[in-house]
Amino acid sequence: MRKLLWILALCAMAWCSWWWAASTGLRGSIEAWFADRAEAGWQADLSGINGGGFPLILVAELRDVALADPDAGLAIETDRLDITAPAWWPGDVTVSLSDGPILLASPLGRSTLTMSGGVMALNLHPGTALELEALGWTSGSWQVADPRGVQVQADTLTLSMTQTTGATYALTARADGFAPGDTARAALRLPETIPRAFDSLQLNADVIFDRPWDRRALEAQRPQPRQIDLHLAEARWGDLNLNIAASLVVDDSGTPEGSVALQAENWPTMLDLAETSGLLPPQLRQQADSILRALARASGNEATLDVDLALKDGAVYLGFIPIAPAPRLIIR
Repeated sequence: MRKLLWILALCAMAWCSWWWAASTGLRGSIEAWFADRAEAGWQADLSGINGGGFPLILVAELRDVALADPDAGLAIETDRLDITAPAWWPGDVTVSLSDGPILLASPLGRSTLTMSGGVMALNLHPGTALELEALGWTSGSWQVADPRGVQVQADTLTLSMTQTTGATYALTARADGFAPGDTARAALRLPETIPRAFDSLQLNADVIFDRPWDRRALEAQRPQPRQIDLHLAEARWGDLNLNIAASLVVDDSGTPEGSVALQAENWPTMLDLAETSGLLPPQLRQQADSILRALARASGNEATLDVDLALKDGAVYLGFIPIAPAPRLIIR
């Protein structure tokens, strides 16, 4: 019996030593990462890190976090980030986001993200590279606002990125109850006949990058897409319905080649929205309307588009006619 008690005592001492080393290592790695980012020219500030979670969980509570990447022009500020991980493998990380406003800045402007119960789950492969195995982000109700007011909001958010093989990742995204805010509706001059919220907004794709996602994605250049199989991108909003599927190969300059299948129901209203939002210059409205109406007639229904587009030589082709420059697909 005494021998068993000694064995249990030694195991408990060993576990306590492991937990202390892992907790200290987690805190030290966070502090070192912030220091490395500051040395690389980022803004990387936090007021403190609190630990805890003994005996089974590692906890790092970050307070007053401010990160800004000057090369990408992206920045985030939040009063709290809570990082937890099981003590037996710190590579399975859960990040709980603050319920308060999170400041976001990009080349498009400044805004605030507010979400209820925002949680990010991060699963990493063992090793110093910290290669990404899976990333998930879920939340309850959320909204994005700028100084003019609420731009978009939704009841839920589900994002996932799961490694299937090597540098191939399966991507999914879904937002239930997604809706433009009152400010956005006013800017788009949306009639009251258009519902407040989308019926469906979702995406499902497989993407092959030029290398796996790992710690270098934050410390150096982001992995770039080289092959995209977009199984479904769907937006249903009342009697507006847009479905896109695509198979693309992307070269080193970010220029895609391949095919895109597009279905759009009630496309004239979509053109109205594109024009009022500024995405479609008024001088091009008549030309776009004539082309799309001819295509719709070919599909048998003037209110529905069902077309296949080809991307090649840096342009988007409808049959043999180039209709627009191809977008460059580069992750900054």
